[in-house]
Parts: sequence; structure tokens; C-alpha cells
Amino acid sequence: MKLWQKESTNTSELIEQFTVGRDREFDLLLAPYDVQGSLAHVAMLERVGLLPANEYVLIKKELEAIHKDIETGNFTLSADAEDIHSQIEQMLTERLGDAGKKIHSGRSRNDQVAVDIKLYLRAEVQQIKVLVLDLFELLCRLGEAHKNKLLPGYTHLQLAMPSSFGLWFTAYAESLTDDMDLLMTAYKMTDKNPLGSGAGYGSSFPLNRTYTTELLGFSSLHFNSIYAQMSRGKTERFVAMAISSIAATLSRLSMDACLYMNQNFGFISFPDALTTGSSIMPHKKNPDVFELIRGKCNRIQSVPNELALLIGNLPSGYHREMQLTKEILFPSIEDLKACLKMACLMLENIIVKDNILEEDRYKYLFTVERVNELVNNGITFRDAYRQVAGEVENGTFSFSGTLQHTHEGSIGNLCIPEIKNLMAIAAGL
Repeated sequence: MKLWQKESTNTSELIEQFTVGRDREFDLLLAPYDVQGSLAHVAMLERVGLLPANEYVLIKKELEAIHKDIETGNFTLSADAEDIHSQIEQMLTERLGDAGKKIHSGRSRNDQVAVDIKLYLRAEVQQIKVLVLDLFELLCRLGEAHKNKLLPGYTHLQLAMPSSFGLWFTAYAESLTDDMDLLMTAYKMTDKNPLGSGAGYGSSFPLNRTYTTELLGFSSLHFNSIYAQMSRGKTERFVAMAISSIAATLSRLSMDACLYMNQNFGFISFPDALTTGSSIMPHKKNPDVFELIRGKCNRIQSVPNELALLIGNLPSGYHREMQLTKEILFPSIEDLKACLKMACLMLENIIVKDNILEEDRYKYLFTVERVNELVNNGITFRDAYRQVAGEVENGTFSFSGTLQHTHEGSIGNLCIPEIKNLMAIAAGL
């Protein structure tokens, strides 16, 4: 029997299949957090006198046993369970009788799933934070290691000015600092307790929501019971915007890698074991990993908009569309974590080509250097520009000087310590 089912009613099987949707699939991800929420809830019920101490001890013991089964992979949803919440209450009732029927006092599935999702997203954001920091540290190390290796810089995909691998790697490192700012903002939004809001209108039971907030380790609670329910969907969208920002950085990095691996560029390469081949062309070494990171991350960037369209015209209160946020967001989180791990694997094995700019085809990268050299010798910038433009036009241009880039964030001054400090502040380290 469903938690909401009455003795005299039966729901069509088609209706049930449609309304349950993919909940059972994603509820397995929520299982440990549902038990955590229930442990906090029954502890609170015992404290306020709604659950006898002896029954609380029994329920707590069984919930901890269920949690252990979940952690060890010995937990499954039974065929007749509508969702994880139904499953756990059913298990407790089978094991403890009437005591198991008391755990839903002062609680609705609405605030139960809301707290599950908050706990799940909070944990996932922390995992993503660790993976972003891993990639950030790797990019900084690569930037330092290859800071003296020059690289063509492009605007409009046309040769522009000299760059360096140090500048390229640390550009993406600094991009991740902004992404981390957004991620930690999403974490702050997630770190609030909706438990005790019931169906959205509170309860006549003397619930102690501050106590469950402390037990679950939330920094605060959603005070207004209606807004506690309204935060559902909004929380998911904040997390989606944060992972979308990280995905945008990864996608752009992957696009660069695909270009730079191309034989017409040939700036970087990877061991054969990290590339794929062709079924017909024996010479091919394809950047499939970066192409898939690019594709997956481009899809992730659509998630905030998909969530916005889902919840955009809903009035206050709970609506069944909220169920769909899980199937939109949860797979994207898994994809992003996989992409972060694969990006680290690839970059740990990157091979950077030396002496790229010694090739004659890159000589026009130094036109600005030549203009600046003339300016330093007393010629006005505009006259120097025209002189060098004429040299390019008549084929007499050459530059044999040295690069003098010293300002903050240039080839000769990557500001890696400053970028690391930005990340430390963003990540709260």
C-alpha cells in the first residue's frame, strides 16, 4: 500500500507508472540521505515527547542498520515500494510493528524529499569542489612547468600575438576560481533545512526544527514553511547554474585541446593509450575524450534553462513537476564529475611541443613586438604601426628582439600565487 493510499481506493496501473516515472531509479541515490533525515526526525520526535524513548531506541537501531545496508550495497527497492520513503517506512513497520508507523508524524513526503535532495546536493557539491580543486592545482603546475614555452595566440582564429603554455594553462585555472565562487554560492543556498515544513504549511505538532537543523549539520533552516517548499526547484537551479559554469570552462578547454592536437597546429599530443583510432585510416589518433567532454559539458550548460522552464510558471506550494528536477539534474552531476576526472587524466599526460614559434609561418605574431620596439625608440605609436604594416605588406618584416612582457597576467608574469589566493578565497580554504 502507498503512503497516501486509502483502503477504498485503487489507482490505475497506467496512472501509477506515469506518476512514479523514474523516481525509483533516482531514489536509490537519495537512500542514504533519506535515512539521515529520518534519524534526525525521530530524534526530534523523541525530544518533544511525540515518540517514547524505548521506541526511539528501536527505530534508531533499525535505521542505522538500513543505512549500513545502503552503504555496503545490500539495499534494493522492493517491487511494491513507490519510492524510498515508502520503502523505509515499510521496512520499519515490518520489523517493529506500530513503532514503525510513527515515524511520519509531523512530516510530509514533500519536506522529506526536499531534505533528501538538499543533503544529496550538498554532498555532491562538496565532491565537485574537490574535483575542481584537483584540476585547478594541475593547471597551475602545468602553467609553471611550461611557462617558458611559447604558443601562438589567436583572435578570430587568426594569428595574433605570442602567447605561452603557461598563460594558456593558468587562464583556465583562473576561470575555475570564478566557477568556484558560483559553486560555493550554490552550496550556501543548498545548506538550509526544509525539514518540518510538512506539506508546506507547517504542523500543529510542537516540532523543533532548530534541533533537526543541528542534527543534519545545516548552517541554517528555511524559516518560512511555504518558502521551504518553494526552495525546491530553486535550489536545483542554483546548483545547475554552478555546474554549468564549470562545464563551460571544461568545454572551452576541450575545444582548444582538439584544435591544438590537430596536425595543422600540432602544439600538443597525448600517449596512444589516451586516443582512439579509425576503422579505415591507420594514421588517426582522435581526441575522443576531449570531444566527449565538450559534448557532455555543452549539454550540462542547457540544464539551468531546462529547470527554469520546468518551474517558471508554478504558483506557491508543491506540484508534481518537481519530481522531474531529479532526472534533469542528477545525471548532469554525474557527467560533470566524470568530465572533471577525465580532464585531469588527459592533462596529467599532455605532451607539449617545444620551439613552436621558430617556424617561419609564425613570424607575424611579432608585429606588435616590433611596433612596441619602435615606440620605445621614440617613434609615436601610430607612426610605428604604419611602418610595420608597410613592412608586412612589402614582405620585409622581421623581428629578432626578445619578448618583454612583465605586467601582471602576461607571459612573463603569470601571477600564479595570486590566482591560487583567489581560489583559496573562493573555496573557503
